[in-house]
Amino acid sequence: MAGSQRPVPPAGPRSKPVPSSQAEPPLRKPPQLMYLSRKDEEDDKTPAESNAEQAGVKAPQGASTAAPPRPASAPQAGGELASDDDRFETASLEGMTMADLMGAPDGPSRQGRSSRSAGGASSGATTSRPTRTVDDFDFDEDAFLAALDENEPVGATGDVVTGTVISAESDGVYIDIGGKAPGFMPKAEAGLGVIGNLKERFPKGQPVEVLVTREQNADGMVTISARALALRQSWEKLKQLEAAGKVVQVKVTGFNRGGVTCDLEGLRGFIPRSQLQNGENHEQLVGTSFAVAFLEVNADTRKLVLSEKRAASASLLAELEVGQLVDGQVVSVKPYGFFVDLGGVSGLLHQSSITGVHLRDIREVFSQGERLKALVTQIDSSRGRIALNTALLETQPGELLTAKDTVMAEAEDRANRARLSMSQQEQEAG
Repeated sequence: MAGSQRPVPPAGPRSKPVPSSQAEPPLRKPPQLMYLSRKDEEDDKTPAESNAEQAGVKAPQGASTAAPPRPASAPQAGGELASDDDRFETASLEGMTMADLMGAPDGPSRQGRSSRSAGGASSGATTSRPTRTVDDFDFDEDAFLAALDENEPVGATGDVVTGTVISAESDGVYIDIGGKAPGFMPKAEAGLGVIGNLKERFPKGQPVEVLVTREQNADGMVTISARALALRQSWEKLKQLEAAGKVVQVKVTGFNRGGVTCDLEGLRGFIPRSQLQNGENHEQLVGTSFAVAFLEVNADTRKLVLSEKRAASASLLAELEVGQLVDGQVVSVKPYGFFVDLGGVSGLLHQSSITGVHLRDIREVFSQGERLKALVTQIDSSRGRIALNTALLETQPGELLTAKDTVMAEAEDRANRARLSMSQQEQEAG
């Protein structure tokens, strides 16, 4: 239409401005989209190109398989822009991992980058990262074992270790025992009794043997004790003395209602009143020393029970020997024999050793309180038992029933004859 065309101003050096009332606003062109969506690209491909890409075969150079260029998509009516899927191509990211996005430093990713088709099918051969073995690493077995030895805990609870004193402080002693941290010995565990000056007792560089009482903590420090080791050694020594039936000297340090207490090898021992020679006035024994024997030595329950009376018996037992003639008094009559007091130790005169004939009642020969002479035939020091015999003093079986006084009066001479008989029996038996 002629009326719709605008007049063209004449050319000149400078055009005059058109009044604002007569000027028309310029037409705004719609923005051109400079990209195509993934879907549009796939639509632009020819069937031959699509089949070749799915098969993993490149199209031959020079072959024109591309479709005519397609104009960029225009904005939708009403000024609406394209959706996020069209703008950012989110469909192509489905099934990908972070390793696929970042890329592998030493080769292609596990999933081929060409496997991004809408159907999820891979468009090429998938390459995998090669598996690394131990040989690919710089592995030193000796260095590995040395590192294990360096970090291995030193000493389990109850182990005895030897170390060197590093320093003595006010609260304890630090000792090098070969771990990654020094062992610590509290002042109370420095030894038996009271130790006033730790630096004099444990000078720097002195070797010392200790017992591990607590394994290493988070800092690698082990708690150790010289006192615990000394106590263990004391219990072991006393156990050996008990087994050997030894007698030891102790000093009474205190008393209570049941008996007295004493110190032995750094351990606290107890002597019941019934095992004291003077149990009536046991409180007066504090400060005195005498010999005792062992009744019970138990490190687990920490019980150390001693006996003065058994020590006296042990001393007498040490003086006795088999074949010796002893003089004693009947203190107890039992169905199986007599218990004879030999001056602090008791011996058993069994019914089979009284006379050479059968007895209806053992009281036919001896009675309680009567004194007699007998031969020692057996000594058991560990159990404190002594076996006696009067039948060996007879010249004929049953002589004690008819001439008991004669047998007792001639006991010394008859004992010599009996010893010869016993020696001959031992030789024949041996």
